[in-house]
Amino acid sequence: MHEKNIKQQTVKQLKKNFPHWKQLTKKEKKKLAREVLEEVFHQYKFDEDVNEPLHVLTGTPAIPEGVIPLDRMEQFITGITRGLFDMNMKRSQVYIKDDELKAIDALLSDTVINTLLSYKGYTPSMHTLHPYHFFRAELLKSLKYPEMSYRRYCNLLNNLEKKTERAFVHLSLRKKEKISHSQLSQFRGRLTFTHMVNMTIYALHLLIQSGKIPYPFTICGVDSTDCAVPCNAHPLATITVGDRKVRIYSDPDVDCGPRRSKRNKSAFFVGYRIHSLAAIDPETGNAITVCSLVAPANHHDTLFISQLVSLSKVMGLDMKIITADEAYRDVAQNESIQKDNSIHVIASPDPHVKAPEHTDGKNVYMNEWCDIPMKYAGRTDTGHEFACCDHDNTCLHASLCNKCREIPLDAGHFGQIPDTVPDVEKVRNMRKHMERAYNLLKHREGIEHIRITSQQGVMAVTTIAQIAELLLEIAGTRKTEKKEDIQPGLAFGT
Repeated sequence: MHEKNIKQQTVKQLKKNFPHWKQLTKKEKKKLAREVLEEVFHQYKFDEDVNEPLHVLTGTPAIPEGVIPLDRMEQFITGITRGLFDMNMKRSQVYIKDDELKAIDALLSDTVINTLLSYKGYTPSMHTLHPYHFFRAELLKSLKYPEMSYRRYCNLLNNLEKKTERAFVHLSLRKKEKISHSQLSQFRGRLTFTHMVNMTIYALHLLIQSGKIPYPFTICGVDSTDCAVPCNAHPLATITVGDRKVRIYSDPDVDCGPRRSKRNKSAFFVGYRIHSLAAIDPETGNAITVCSLVAPANHHDTLFISQLVSLSKVMGLDMKIITADEAYRDVAQNESIQKDNSIHVIASPDPHVKAPEHTDGKNVYMNEWCDIPMKYAGRTDTGHEFACCDHDNTCLHASLCNKCREIPLDAGHFGQIPDTVPDVEKVRNMRKHMERAYNLLKHREGIEHIRITSQQGVMAVTTIAQIAELLLEIAGTRKTEKKEDIQPGLAFGT
């Protein structure tokens, strides 16, 4: 953790001492990055324990204050829209010729968006363009023009002949109200993590109200995806801490991390990794992203599952089980998430973990002479308890057997929920449906084509892409009927 702490201290000093970092030349950045990194390294006390919170070491936002939980969102919306009649929305519906945009436009309330995205010093009477204009413009880009550059997209949006697009953003169809790419950049820069979380909760509230996904979320999945950004891939300064390197790039927030072994690309990339939690419908296998964190690419996935769970709890989301791949095996063996949040984490078993004696992964036996599989009786403080199923006393060794056995928790077939419980393997396989949610975010909503370099900007675009995905799920305009491999009615239980 020392190398993570050194990196964050260096980034913090660069941002504090050089607020106009982006305007500096590459030569100036290189000199300053080296000086600051060496100064932090030489003054760092390696003999002291790292006491920084996890979100500081991983470069992610702290759990925000001012979040409106899901169970209070309905009351919040009713309180600010009671007695109001949105004339802009009624007028815009006439000019929106795209059925998908018309359906999404009818879902959103400008009053709610303005209230959720208002900032300190914002006075509605002093502005002709409001937060809802910019949010709708970003949402429209994610929905219809994800591959287009912001400059070109704004030229299209400012064309008075594009009545459908301007009506969706609620711009005037007669006056030349314009939104520039620099204004959209400033809007994304003003969005705090609280703004992003509240807008996500608003979209989730609309989705749950529509009945398109069952709630509470019985099964969720966690995973990450690469997000390379257009920046110089060569670091400005590098220093070695133990067997690891600390690198400072032209954008201090980014870092170098291993790329997933896909396509014909290099094994490493410079940028961020998007860590997401998705709700999975056990009946259809449909996966919907409910919250995400954007972090530098050099951090391991296991560092973010606890942060995602904490964020989901602040959002007021109710979930029972999280399924994950082999990268999260250590978390699945750790009981802290289960004890603190009453959430079970299921990961694929480690094939290198030796199975306990007299077990075969699916069945547990009392001893070497036993041929009757034992029944799972529940959790103990240290592992799993199994009870004998010989209720008719037909076993020859019944008199010498205590009919009860405890197996410790491990990273193999006896994780937080053992494989002896029905349908555990089905829950593991459901994690694969998260790949569809990531494919939609990256290709349909445009994360793959992102040209933004700042971490805050990437987080803002990712959040808006998530909201677009939720609203499209409600509209149902891009669904195709297909047979699913998921069998309804899981018998899974704990």
